[in-house]
Amino acid sequence: MKVKRLFSLWVALTAALAFHAHVEGQTLAEKVREFQLNNGLRLLVVERRGSPTFSAHIAIGVGAVHETSRNRGVAHLLEHMLFKGTKTVGTKDYRRERRLLEEIEKIGAALDELRFRAQGESPEAAALKDRLAALQEEHKQFVVKDEAARIYAENGGVGFNAYTSRDLTAYIVSLPSNKLELWAFLESDRMKNAVFREFYTEREVVMEERRRAYDSDPQGLLMENLLAAAFAVHPYRNPIIGWESDIPFLTLSKTRDFHDKYYAPVNTVISLAGDVDAEAAYRMVERYFGAIPPGTPVPPVVAVEPPQRGEKRLEIHFDAEPRVMIAFHKPTLPSREDYAFDLIDMILGDGRTSRLYRSLVVEKRLATSVSTSTLPASRYPNLFVISAVPRHPHTAAEVEKAVYEELARLAAEPVAAEELEKVRTRLRVDRLRRLKSNQSLAGMLSYFQTVAGDWRYATRYDDEIAAISAEDVRQAAATYLRGGNRTVAVLKRGAP
Repeated sequence: MKVKRLFSLWVALTAALAFHAHVEGQTLAEKVREFQLNNGLRLLVVERRGSPTFSAHIAIGVGAVHETSRNRGVAHLLEHMLFKGTKTVGTKDYRRERRLLEEIEKIGAALDELRFRAQGESPEAAALKDRLAALQEEHKQFVVKDEAARIYAENGGVGFNAYTSRDLTAYIVSLPSNKLELWAFLESDRMKNAVFREFYTEREVVMEERRRAYDSDPQGLLMENLLAAAFAVHPYRNPIIGWESDIPFLTLSKTRDFHDKYYAPVNTVISLAGDVDAEAAYRMVERYFGAIPPGTPVPPVVAVEPPQRGEKRLEIHFDAEPRVMIAFHKPTLPSREDYAFDLIDMILGDGRTSRLYRSLVVEKRLATSVSTSTLPASRYPNLFVISAVPRHPHTAAEVEKAVYEELARLAAEPVAAEELEKVRTRLRVDRLRRLKSNQSLAGMLSYFQTVAGDWRYATRYDDEIAAISAEDVRQAAATYLRGGNRTVAVLKRGAP
């Protein structure tokens, strides 16, 4: 045990030394340069000269949590649409294409309206559908597929991607350091000149994505139902992709309105990490993004989830191996309890030495796997979730019982000093490893600036974790990991 502890401390020290050498002897707080444009856009820059490359993250502080019943799924659909190009990128002749796009939108809107009112097909709808298909086929002659991706790739770009979460939407790429202006041109052009080509076909792509990720996937299906049961009021209950009944009625006009209102500088954080000069980067961002109108600040979510007043349970029937998920409501960052739950997460579910793995998988052989996580996002109070797959012939009920025994022990007995220091060290090492990557560093800065309201959350993290005591962990477990605060979802094999 002493050898293992010394090895963990050596790994932490090595990672820390490597990171501090990489940032040229400065702490992260000293290394980050912060700028703000007059239109509200915030820029964070970390200069690193290790290699002639940089990573760029654009975080737009709007996600699925900001949608309403009229446009659920729109943020995710917009992620798809913003890869379709602009007035200059992705088209062979935008002047001629524009007239066709206007006709496509007119027919598509009429078809959507007819389907919404009739809730089904009709001869009139069939005629509009045929007309729309013909226009879309004609439109193909103007489209240059994936042109932005091609331009980035031809200029040494890697990792060109995006993701939508409940809290934000992000666009990512890494490039040679002499391609900063190319990046600024392409991304500012995407913000101000996006063209939603192929909207109706892409909406069908999203419908198919939903069928694969939720309706046909036992894990996704169970998670979707767990969140919907755990949250009675808060929009964290809704899937990012939208409910099945939402997607067909995401109209082009709703999608464009959401984009034009919120995908704007006042809600945007850009972080650059790598071989860039901070002042030159600021001038470049000001040149390309500075004239874009500020847009509308994303309003905070006013819905507050009421305290849970008793256990909730649900069963999902599906032709797959049984599994169980147990969710507990908890506070989010930057509360002291959230830091305590970072430690609880490591103690209970991080790897083969965690308490739940040792107890359920190794010793009792009740489960084939067990894990813990914080879901579904972090801007608002969230859930601590335990997931497990029973080992045949054991049941979900047996697994549940064993989980609750471990939770009761955590709530009753303070964690030993050695175990607590071990998980602190692992958290520190994991964070330092992420900081060594330009891409991870840029993503972390934009994430915390957007979700926590201050990128410095990352610089204070180690000190905050070090201040969490064994008694803090015990109290957090006793307060939140209790029966009246939990939602249990069980997947059983078979037809409903």
